[in-house]
Amino acid sequence: MRTEIQPANYRLPLFCAVTLLFWFSMYTCVPILTAYVESMGASNKMAGLIVGMYGLSQMVLRIPVGILSDRIHKRKLFIVIGLLFSTLSGAGILVTHDLNWILFLRVAAGIAASTWVDFTILFASYYANHETTRAMGTIAVYNSLGQMLGILCGGWFADQFGWESAFLIGAVVGLIGMAGSFFIVEKFDDQAAPITLQGIQEVASDRTLLTVSFLSILFQVLTFATVFGFTPVFAQSLGATKLDMGLLTFCSTLPTALASWIGGRHLARKLGERRVIMLGFILSGLFTVCIPFTGSLWFLIATQSLAGFGRGFTSPVLMSLSIKHMAPEKRATAMGFYQAIYGLGMFAGPLFMGAAGDWLTLREGFVIVGALGCVTAVLGQVMLRRVVGSGTASSVASGRS
Repeated sequence: MRTEIQPANYRLPLFCAVTLLFWFSMYTCVPILTAYVESMGASNKMAGLIVGMYGLSQMVLRIPVGILSDRIHKRKLFIVIGLLFSTLSGAGILVTHDLNWILFLRVAAGIAASTWVDFTILFASYYANHETTRAMGTIAVYNSLGQMLGILCGGWFADQFGWESAFLIGAVVGLIGMAGSFFIVEKFDDQAAPITLQGIQEVASDRTLLTVSFLSILFQVLTFATVFGFTPVFAQSLGATKLDMGLLTFCSTLPTALASWIGGRHLARKLGERRVIMLGFILSGLFTVCIPFTGSLWFLIATQSLAGFGRGFTSPVLMSLSIKHMAPEKRATAMGFYQAIYGLGMFAGPLFMGAAGDWLTLREGFVIVGALGCVTAVLGQVMLRRVVGSGTASSVASGRS
């Protein structure tokens, strides 16, 4: 029998708060992690591998997490597990100074991030299908706010109390979020058909999902090669302190939160989803190319703030397009597939930049990655047009959510 829950009982403020705490916990280390491991003797390539393992583990795990949560209807359980692993990752890096263990603990952080599929699907289930883009825009705001506050606090704590304090505050906030997650409302249709092997194959062969997932790989390359990877390292060459690195990443993430709200909830309806995606890639790519030509920290912050708007326009719209045409019983599997595929970009981006730093220069790496973003803006338009008529693609073409 289908369980009906009144909207007032969904506890949306609690869900949004837990989402914010989850990403706060995950991102306190982001502004200083690359510089931290390099201060311990890691090469650029090793630092890129450590940062990238966070994405690689998601690439492996997100599809199984999506399938399993579709089968057992326990999305809340996976949210609790995600916060547990986030806490363990921060606590583990706090107590070890071995690069191999830090590599392993970034895998644990990736395991935590793999449960993001259940955050997004459970939150989307509180909304009608035609409001999926609105739901994704809303949760993306709290995603970005959590990252932004975690980044700023992590940079400040590291500057005031040493590198390790950033990992400590992340673990503490993760523990608070885990306590709150026990009170999230579970919601599913118990009459929905269970996901089958054939259903998994159908999801994995969906043209719209494949197209959007490919674009998201390139989007994550752009993001994790720069703001969540090596832009703070470049800032050090301009004289940035640990707090400055946190401020840089904060100022890159604040516009992302604002643009997620504007792009996901409003701009996509006015301009069309395809145009919003194109705008986002152009902004991100153009201001990544600008990085090596900046001569002051404040000018670098200004350019990366503008790039942050691009990321905020792109992310929630791509996320929405990955699931809005899917049947409810396939949505977590589709979201798991989408997030697993873009995990490749989260791994490849920092790995490429690390290799570029060792074999070429970081400056040349930024130019290559930024140019890729601009090319993707055009490529995305061509690819999205080709899926017109296949579910979501029709809404992409019409620009209606």
